[in-house]
Amino acid sequence: MNPGDSSSRPRRNQMERERRIRMRALVSQLASLIPNTEETLSLPALLDEATSHVKRLKHHLEELRKRREQLQVQGDDTAMEGPSGGLTLPVLAITDMGSVLEVNLITGANKSCMFYEIFSVLQEEGAQVVSASCSTVGARIFYSIYSKALYARIGICTSRITERLQNLVHHFA
Repeated sequence: MNPGDSSSRPRRNQMERERRIRMRALVSQLASLIPNTEETLSLPALLDEATSHVKRLKHHLEELRKRREQLQVQGDDTAMEGPSGGLTLPVLAITDMGSVLEVNLITGANKSCMFYEIFSVLQEEGAQVVSASCSTVGARIFYSIYSKALYARIGICTSRITERLQNLVHHFA
């Protein structure tokens, strides 16, 4: 027996123990990513289920990409359909989240910009714009504005802001 063998064996055992702990943690993490199943799966069954789940997700992602491409190709034609089932532009959505007010507006690219007018209405009604973004996708422009009450004690009159913004949007429609 070599003197080095006695110290290397416990070290190998410790390394093997740590490897098994890491593998258990990885298997547990993998099992948490798979949709719940009724029974506990063995390791090979778990790996098979994970593989098939990844394939299903890839297939679903590909379908969503194809659908997005189709919607982009359709462009503004379907957006302007109106009562026949499409989206009538402009679309205004206002969400009151307590101290924060979210304003989302979708307009056609051929419409004049209402961004600064929306800012004016919000400021006149006592809201302070926290963040705002504007993005163009195809023939549509998406506006998102987040604001909060300028004076927390007074708050924001959401109904009045909604009324004024709807009048503004319909004026530009």
